[in-house]
Amino acid sequence: MTTREHDASVYEQMQESTEFQELKRRFRRWTFPMTVAFLAWYLLYVVLSGWARGFMGIKLLGDINVGLVLGLLQFVSTFWIAWAYSRHAEKKLDPIADKLRHEVEEKTQ
Repeated sequence: MTTREHDASVYEQMQESTEFQELKRRFRRWTFPMTVAFLAWYLLYVVLSGWARGFMGIKLLGDINVGLVLGLLQFVSTFWIAWAYSRHAEKKLDPIADKLRHEVEEKTQ
């Protein structure tokens, strides 16, 4: 068995491990719903901008209207999602990923 074949078998074994499957499950369990929620929120903003101009044009404070506030909240939600994901990854994903990486490194050296 060549080194390349050995390395491939190590990665294949790792992919089949229960820890790797748990890592994928935790990743997907957080990212898929969050992605759907963010895309729905973004689509709502686009739809409101196109078909609810009267609502989006309601003045809240001076020249600040609903559309501007919702547009700025798009940026806020993007940064919040990035922050929340980094916390999730640090607590739930990184420990498993670090363990798996060390195992692969030991087997491939």
